[in-house]
Amino acid sequence: MKTIPNFEKLIASHVSLIKKQNKALEYSNGIYQRYENPVVTGEHAPIEWRFDLNPETNPNGLERIGINATFNPGAIKWNERYVLAVRVEGNDRKSFFAIAESSNGIDQFEFWKKPIELPTYGEPDTNVYDMRLTQHEDGWIYGVFCTERKDKSRFEDTTAAVANAGIVRTKDLMNWERLPDLISNSGQQRNVVMHPEFVKGKYALYTRPQDGFIEVGKGGGIGLGYVTDITNPVLEEECIINQKVYHTIYEMKNGLGPAPIKTKEGWLHLAHGVRNTAGGLRYTLYMFMTSLEDISKVIFQPAGYFMAPNYKETVGDVPNVLFANGWIKDEDNTVYIYYASSDTRSHVATSTVDKLVDYVKNTPQDQYTSGASVMSIIDLINRNSVYDLQ
Repeated sequence: MKTIPNFEKLIASHVSLIKKQNKALEYSNGIYQRYENPVVTGEHAPIEWRFDLNPETNPNGLERIGINATFNPGAIKWNERYVLAVRVEGNDRKSFFAIAESSNGIDQFEFWKKPIELPTYGEPDTNVYDMRLTQHEDGWIYGVFCTERKDKSRFEDTTAAVANAGIVRTKDLMNWERLPDLISNSGQQRNVVMHPEFVKGKYALYTRPQDGFIEVGKGGGIGLGYVTDITNPVLEEECIINQKVYHTIYEMKNGLGPAPIKTKEGWLHLAHGVRNTAGGLRYTLYMFMTSLEDISKVIFQPAGYFMAPNYKETVGDVPNVLFANGWIKDEDNTVYIYYASSDTRSHVATSTVDKLVDYVKNTPQDQYTSGASVMSIIDLINRNSVYDLQ
């Protein structure tokens, strides 16, 4: 059979990439373990998504549909496989969702045959991205994502957009039911996460209310609200549970990453914090814990970031960004943290529930002054003085 030019080379290169094993980096801070290679990149997209394989219609073997980036994946353990709902962005800047899976969670992720054909609701989504997957106690797997449409009240501004939370649910990750978009009193909702359990008989949603698409405006922070009927998702009682704070890593805006993990000590949360710098916005990840009895009550929050981009991770479409909206707690309490760097590629870091609880409970909290930070270090030095480092 006649094939397009370089067909065999394309296939061999792709198979080699998929089968490539990942290695843990030598350095670890003891809290988590980074790995050498990204787990999903644009090159992981199947050949048949990108190339017309018919030599009659593609005699020069050209790529027809370019894949620019694969990032911000939701995550779930499904049928003993580690499954990611990846945000795939084409060269046309449109994002869509596609499922990639691995047998071990750290390498050899392979996309399913076709991307998700996401049902529409109302006006078609111009763009969709950053799906959080939550296995809810009601028996459904929910995907909550950002749906973006043109802001028609500012028609002359071609950058003006309106963001809201789109909601889908599934029982098998293949057939998706679209529910109405979230109804809230906030200007825009780009960052919404579903809690995995009912709270007083209602669905609980973590939010990030903003006045504008990019600008937080007045207020902001990580919110919490409740929905009585998920098929008519009207947000009630929204309040901020994790505030923005001046001169911190979350002084400009902050939002929850994946759904929290339940532990004996409390609910573990992974979030992103944003601050402005001379080089532009810097996104890092931080953690906190809320009470089992009252999920609106923060009981522990370490100072500073949990994870920030290393040198290689600072480079990409949107530099100096780490973002996470997916993690998996395994049966042995290993935690697989899936994060993206610079809106370009997806990575994994591993930890354990015990280590993360230890980190959140026993790391000094932020006292919000330089002097207090120095005193935390001096306190640690004094407590370490009984140990001989020689």
